[in-house]
Amino acid sequence: MPTSHFEILDKDFKKFVLGTAYLDTLWTGGRWAEGPAYFGGGRYLVFSDIPNNRMIRFDETDNSSSVFRAPANNSNGNTVDREGRLVTCEHLARRVTRTEHDGTITVLADKHEGKRFNSPNDVVVHPDGGIWFSDPTYGIDQNYEGIKAESEIGGSHVYRIDPSTGETHAVATDFVKPNGLAFTPDYSKLVIVDTGATHIEDGPRHMRTFNVVDGKRLTGGEILASSTAGLFDGFRFDEDGYIWTSAADGVHCLTPTGDLIGKIRIPEVVANVCWGDWKRHRLYICGTSSLYATFVRTTGMPYAR
Repeated sequence: MPTSHFEILDKDFKKFVLGTAYLDTLWTGGRWAEGPAYFGGGRYLVFSDIPNNRMIRFDETDNSSSVFRAPANNSNGNTVDREGRLVTCEHLARRVTRTEHDGTITVLADKHEGKRFNSPNDVVVHPDGGIWFSDPTYGIDQNYEGIKAESEIGGSHVYRIDPSTGETHAVATDFVKPNGLAFTPDYSKLVIVDTGATHIEDGPRHMRTFNVVDGKRLTGGEILASSTAGLFDGFRFDEDGYIWTSAADGVHCLTPTGDLIGKIRIPEVVANVCWGDWKRHRLYICGTSSLYATFVRTTGMPYAR
């Protein structure tokens, strides 16, 4: 039996624990691994190694790893759209792009009202084709994950790219540093992390819940949960609405109402996660320098369909 990496804080978490599951270390050698996105048709994962300015491809069929793209404009968050194309947030180029099936790159957005974005961070796709992304300043704060520069916009907001017109609309403007974001399984709500504590003493280290109205705008914004270990960053829902979120000591599992019920202990600070395997029951975990994975007894929420 493997040494358990699961920490049960509430009996509700027991239903997710596989007693024979290992914590697999699949790749190492990064400086800040982020933005995992899973491609079921090829059974591979693409994720960012931001400071090293490259994207890594992990092949689930033979456990091999290779460089997917380098240089990669200090890419951060990634996701997969309804047509199976890679959508990427790029710190260095301060834009959101899509990699077409033939490998060419389409710029989806690089400005809002004529001003350059700060450094797009994380991204999700709605079933209507709209692309929602966060835009904090982490890529322009210093040269480690981008190029140091002043913010042209003057704030850190969340945006939606209209699938018909390509226009960007600011949908949330009251964040200090918006970061990870994800839709609930029924797409009726959008949950967004605020990591403002990186810039403001005793600043926000929580996630907030918004109502999605007509697929285009947000209302509400109540705090759902606050991190008890470092900061939340990227996260994913499973099909039952439980949240699997990054934290300083691993992955935290939260109930749909935001209660912490268990953890997956990881030996590094975790930045992001995503679901993999064709059954969507393997959780891929981007730690600081490494890619980890473990199997759990739940089914992850699929990409927009």
